[in-house]
Amino acid sequence: MKKVFRKKLKGYTLNELLVVLIIIGVLILMVLPSLLPLITKAKTTEAQMQLGHVHLLEQSHFYMHSIYSNDLELLGFEQSKTVEQGGKANYLIELIDADNTGFVARATAVVDFDGDGIFNVWEINQEKDLREVVKD
Repeated sequence: MKKVFRKKLKGYTLNELLVVLIIIGVLILMVLPSLLPLITKAKTTEAQMQLGHVHLLEQSHFYMHSIYSNDLELLGFEQSKTVEQGGKANYLIELIDADNTGFVARATAVVDFDGDGIFNVWEINQEKDLREVVKD
């Protein structure tokens, strides 16, 4: 029974494990810059979907009251907590202008996705003209 405890088991040394981790880290650092545009594009989908929802709510409100609303709460739109507020939303949705002829809603990023100091901005109007005003 004493021989079982004295037998050496095969395994990796700490140095070998550290070398593998360093190689993986270097590979990640090489790939990360090419992934940033994909990450930004994926996050802009949030703004597009939210503005599409606002457009639908505004159209419904217009059909019932013959005027577009300037109040998101009146439309029934509930703004998710942004990342700054401890939530998960990357965009702040707001109504810029609304009257009996049209409206403009804006989604402004609260996170700088690529770290260049420019925050992404999207807008939509009553014609469902969705456009990126400021690219990140």
